[in-house]
Amino acid sequence: MIYVDNITKEFKKTIKQPGLLGSFKSLFNPKTEKIRAVDGISFHVPKGEILGFIGPNGAGKSTVIKMLTGILTPTSGSCSIDGKIPQKDRKNYVREIGVVFGQRTQLWWDLPLTETYAVLKEIYEVEDSAYKRKMELLNEVLDLQDFIKSPVRTLSLGQRMRADIAASLLHSPKVLFLDEPTIGLDVVVKDNIRRAIAQINAEEKTTVILTTHDLSDIELLADRIVMIDKGKNVFDGTVGELKQNYGQMRELNFELQRAEDKALLEYGKRFKLGEDDLALISDGVNVTVRFNSELVPVGDMLSYTLSRVRVSDISVKDADIEEIIRRLYKKEVRIDA
Repeated sequence: MIYVDNITKEFKKTIKQPGLLGSFKSLFNPKTEKIRAVDGISFHVPKGEILGFIGPNGAGKSTVIKMLTGILTPTSGSCSIDGKIPQKDRKNYVREIGVVFGQRTQLWWDLPLTETYAVLKEIYEVEDSAYKRKMELLNEVLDLQDFIKSPVRTLSLGQRMRADIAASLLHSPKVLFLDEPTIGLDVVVKDNIRRAIAQINAEEKTTVILTTHDLSDIELLADRIVMIDKGKNVFDGTVGELKQNYGQMRELNFELQRAEDKALLEYGKRFKLGEDDLALISDGVNVTVRFNSELVPVGDMLSYTLSRVRVSDISVKDADIEEIIRRLYKKEVRIDA
């Protein structure tokens, strides 16, 4: 469905010289340098897959998405979606994609949602019968009934996000681009939107590219992750593979019988772990220890803890995906070329 082959994007940046004289020189004889925002990224997304596309700020995610949606043209390399090149066949291409940006909206601010959707129906030339079926599905999945007759300006952030997702799906796109779809939302609304995305993907076989900083979205929705940093591929695989390859960190959680017992815990001295391989968080009674299990086996960590303090409850779990990615970005784990 989606093929991205070694795409690169360069921008020209004007170098301003210092002072007033420098400003005049930059105005009439500007000096520029090339900035490579995307550097040879490649990946393939089959039909019906949900791909988590993630990276730190400035990694090049937005630039890649803009090239995939046809807003920008690659400096080199190529990308195609369902056999179409976004930059060359834009009018027909945009009929086959839906785009949702968390901080922007495609809805008309003062119009009720029903009228906004009616306008979009005409823009995309959706037949009456298909429009009726689609609205019934979207009402069911996204629960639009309570506010579908309200002007967009009166909607809460969670309602507007659901309305935006519905608007992007009215014309049954083959590919849906979601940029931070749960940003700023409370836990309940996030869960509702995640379920809606998963259901639409399952029922419509819509291919989804999801960019987000909320890694719970990735764990709960994505079949696969593509991670980029400084414009280059860092990882391409499943969440399970990411944890298997880079998930050495474990998390030990326990509740102390007495708060002062935490003073007896000296993991760093006992196991000679640095701050990158050990973190201790405590509120007095509840203690969380994150540690590198490649350096210290879980059994040793448990034995030491139970020999030093009196514990009411204890558990061990894998480090969450956020911790794994943090370490990967800091290059504290080995990255296969």
